[in-house]
Amino acid sequence: MKTKNIKYFLAAGLLCCGLSTTFTSCSDILDEQPRSQFDPTFFTTKTGIEGGLTSLYAHLRYFYGNGYWLNHCETGTDEYTYAQSADGNFKDADLSGVGNLTSTSSRSDLLWGTAFANINTANGIIENGAAAGIDDALLAEAYFFRAFDYFLLVQTFGGVPLDLGAGELKFNTSTVRTSVRNTVPEVYTAIFADLEKAVKDLPDNPRLTGTATKNLARLFLSKAYLTYAWWLENPNQIPTYPECNRESGQANSYFQKAYQTAMEAINNPGPYGLQPTFYDVNVATNDRNSEIMLYADHDENEKFGNGGAGYGWGSGGSPENFAYWMETWNYTEMTAKTDRKDDDGKPIFINPIQREAVQALGRPWTRMAPIADNFMKGGVWEDAVKAIDSRYDATFTLRYHTNWKKAGGTDAFVYGANDMKVYPNEVYFSWVPESEDGNINYTGADGKLGFGEMAGRADFVVAVNHISRKKYPINWKIGIYRTDNAGGLGSKVNGGSPRPWNIAKFSELYLIAAEAAVKLNQNEEAKRLVNVLRARAGKQTFSQNDDVAVSVDHTEEMLAATPATITIDYILDERSREFWGEGYRWFDLIRTQTWAKRATTYHIAGSGYTDKDLEEFKRNIPVGFYLRPIPQGQLDGMEMTDAEKEAYQNPAYRN
Repeated sequence: MKTKNIKYFLAAGLLCCGLSTTFTSCSDILDEQPRSQFDPTFFTTKTGIEGGLTSLYAHLRYFYGNGYWLNHCETGTDEYTYAQSADGNFKDADLSGVGNLTSTSSRSDLLWGTAFANINTANGIIENGAAAGIDDALLAEAYFFRAFDYFLLVQTFGGVPLDLGAGELKFNTSTVRTSVRNTVPEVYTAIFADLEKAVKDLPDNPRLTGTATKNLARLFLSKAYLTYAWWLENPNQIPTYPECNRESGQANSYFQKAYQTAMEAINNPGPYGLQPTFYDVNVATNDRNSEIMLYADHDENEKFGNGGAGYGWGSGGSPENFAYWMETWNYTEMTAKTDRKDDDGKPIFINPIQREAVQALGRPWTRMAPIADNFMKGGVWEDAVKAIDSRYDATFTLRYHTNWKKAGGTDAFVYGANDMKVYPNEVYFSWVPESEDGNINYTGADGKLGFGEMAGRADFVVAVNHISRKKYPINWKIGIYRTDNAGGLGSKVNGGSPRPWNIAKFSELYLIAAEAAVKLNQNEEAKRLVNVLRARAGKQTFSQNDDVAVSVDHTEEMLAATPATITIDYILDERSREFWGEGYRWFDLIRTQTWAKRATTYHIAGSGYTDKDLEEFKRNIPVGFYLRPIPQGQLDGMEMTDAEKEAYQNPAYRN
């Protein structure tokens, strides 16, 4: 499915898809009521300003949780490539010769098409809020979101317009079909000013569940300082656009600001803090926990909890949270022999693991596959890591438990590997470490998808050094969860997830500060900060793959395994282990200018059922691709000469 937004206008008099709220509900969450549009005069009233503020949160749903935005952020990096059922959206992004990333195929259009309307809403709130009687703390939320969107835009496209038609950072009420892009330093100057004001005026504690706070603004301010410092330093001579001078001598001062701001947030956590274990951060039953600082919210209320969309079969479009589909392979193709026989005396087979609305499974879409190198020697999930780091268990579905009974099946058991019996809720298939590969007999038997057998085990297995485009570990962290399955598989398993999509985590502050410390040659401080998260990762109280409580503490081994010298590559490894598959990766690699170094070559097996031998793939990642293209819909919608439109586009994507 190829989905495209057709037209973009940098400014509009009517801002669509908003939500209004009265702010008088006794509930502690945003009281959302759908509105089809905001008229500009709406922002002259207190009710209008409050409705606009709510829409700032609602707009997050239009890219966070969208599977094509996740593709934009992950496919083509060192974490993900395209999977067996991928269409051009994913193949184009992979840059491995199976597609072409262009101004019409890049899914960065999702950001461009959403961010500028939201920025204009923020402009309207900021200009009219004081006169409408809105206090500084509420207005600070608009400053935060204006900076938030501009930060995403400048990382993605380079310099972008600050003037939407009525002047820089002014609320625009007329359709304007011309545009001028500001430079990267000009955009960051606006971002820093907005975030610094947000830090000053936002409250320590959220006024409602999930709203912006002082420390949330500090997180994004520290990350913006860090990203701009890298841009100034430009160690690998990555070009920018519009062209401008870079004051590389100022880079260290911004690395220092990034470190200081992140440390201020860590030392003054307010309502935020690290969860006891990594599992606690990501398990659906603990959503909206104190480590999550910002999320695109959803719930099971079909009218309001998903922007008015239902959770039936799912539209595969915003505002649904359907991104988890993309990283889920079609596990439902497994078949198992039962003890029953048909009229001809042949064994009857069933699907032992069926589609279920639980975090470990969900709707399979097979669009994005993790790269096998990560799970092998030298990778971020190599065997030595798997043995002691709880993040591995709490990131991937590695063991697949049978669920045919929940679908009404009556078989007491099925036959698994070695013709051993597998009972309800027992493991039928597992991913095992690379070191076990020599102990596996890969049968290739019909119906087993190229699975193997190990002596004495009833579950079929595949070693992780045979990850293919057809089958691979599911990203458990972002999986679906519902409370209304009533003991069955769930009637709405094919829809979007009613879970919030996590955007910002308190844990990232440690890695922002550590990255800045490395750049400031403060190795011991970088090591100390990294080890805070590594110590946490050594503790495990629940194994999600075994579905059982455990008492494990590998803290000492985790700390001993931390290298004496912390490098940027090691920081990136840790960021992958903390935020795998959540949409951070492309931004991490372009910030540190390591995209080509870390992602040019990768290995994965083929797209067939029994493919298991790894193939090598090469990506072409030219330096101009460190910026995404301005969407073609934006260029087509502007009344400018062809030469002006050509000059507006980032150079690598010009005709």
